[in-house]
Amino acid sequence: MPPSLDTLMYWIGQSAVVLMAAAGVLEAGRKRFDLFGTVLIAVAAALGGGSVRDLLLARPVFWVGDQTYLICAVSAALVTFFLARVFVLPARLFLIPDAAGLALFSVAGTKAALVCGAPWLVASVMGVVTGVVGGILRDVLCNEEPLVFQGTLYATAAWAGALALIALLALGLDGRIAALLAGSGIFLLRVAAIRWDIGLPRFTAKGA
Repeated sequence: MPPSLDTLMYWIGQSAVVLMAAAGVLEAGRKRFDLFGTVLIAVAAALGGGSVRDLLLARPVFWVGDQTYLICAVSAALVTFFLARVFVLPARLFLIPDAAGLALFSVAGTKAALVCGAPWLVASVMGVVTGVVGGILRDVLCNEEPLVFQGTLYATAAWAGALALIALLALGLDGRIAALLAGSGIFLLRVAAIRWDIGLPRFTAKGA
C-alpha cells in the first residue's frame, strides 16, 4: 500500500533536512571552518526556513516538536563533513543537494501552510520561505552573497512549484502525485537555471 500523504510529506521534510544540511557543509567547507562552525551552518541551513515558516504561521516549530529533524540535520552534517575530508568534492557540488532541498522544502512548506488553513497565496509564500530562508542563512553565515539574489532562478523556481502544487491539489489530483510533480518541476527548473544561466532581469539604473 502506498504511504499516506501525511507520511509522504513527513519523509519529504526529513529528506530536505538531510540535503540542505549536506549542502551547508559543502558550502562552509570552502571557508575551511572547523567542525563546530560547519555543523552550526548546516543546521541553520536545514532548519532555518521551516522555523521561520512556523513562527509566521503561529504554530509549534517543527524540529522542537520532533527532534528527529534536528538529529537528521546534525547527523547529515557530520557524515558529509568527514566524507569531504576523504574524497575530493567539486566546489559547485553543493548546488545539486541545494536544488533538491529547495524543491522538497518548498513542497513541504506549502502543504504545511495549507493544512494550517492559510489562503492559497499565503501558502505559496510560505513554501518559498521554507525553501529559501535556510539557504540565505547559510550564505550569510559563510559571508557569501545569497544564491537567491544572484540572478539564476531560485526563489522564482520555488514559487512556481508552490503555485503548481496548489493548482494541482485544487484540480483534485492525488496529493502524492501533485507533490511529486511540483517538486520535480522545482528541481528541474533550478538545475536548468544553473546549467544555462536562466534568470530574471537584473536592476540597472538608467545612465549607470
